[in-house]
Amino acid sequence: MTQPIRLLIVDDHLLAREGIKEILENQKEFVIVGEASNGIQAIEKTKELLPDLILMDISMPKMNGFDATKEIKSQYPNIKIVIMTVSYDITDWFEALKRGAQGYLLKNLNTEDLLNGLKAYSLDEIPMSKEMAFRIWKEFKKDGQAEQILSIREQEVLQLVAKGCSNKEISKQLSISENTVKTHMKNILGKLQLENRVQLASYAYDNGIV
Repeated sequence: MTQPIRLLIVDDHLLAREGIKEILENQKEFVIVGEASNGIQAIEKTKELLPDLILMDISMPKMNGFDATKEIKSQYPNIKIVIMTVSYDITDWFEALKRGAQGYLLKNLNTEDLLNGLKAYSLDEIPMSKEMAFRIWKEFKKDGQAEQILSIREQEVLQLVAKGCSNKEISKQLSISENTVKTHMKNILGKLQLENRVQLASYAYDNGIV
């Protein structure tokens, strides 16, 4: 039996934490191991509990979510952090990625989309929303950097990642094994000095690959 994902909720608003707990309490895939109300507490709770996944708010007293994310990722790089906020600002999205977060979810998502997003992030198989992809596409210009770094096959994999395809879907579309997809992903991340597929998707839009 697969172990449930151990989740830490970080938000300075009690009602927000309670709302998330209410949504997740009957989901067998998740178990909430702790809560924190600011970035400093988040770091302390992470050290104490070693969760698999952290839901991190941005605006909090004492230490904000961006700074807490950077500190936690520097100490525990394998712990996944998803920023969860009301902000639609694309600069916040990029700031989250720069600090090491795996993803970004909006608090106004319906229950089904929130659960699907969390499950996807926990498996590192996150599709990028069409809305976010469009915002990124408008933000940047094409410059063709990837073509100078990646092989043709790696560019094909990167394009599919940016479209939100999972490893299984990439494998099917390119007629290669999932292990080969994972190898390409590892090589792409290494060449581009990125940490995860969400950052790869951002890079693809940044450089006009899709």
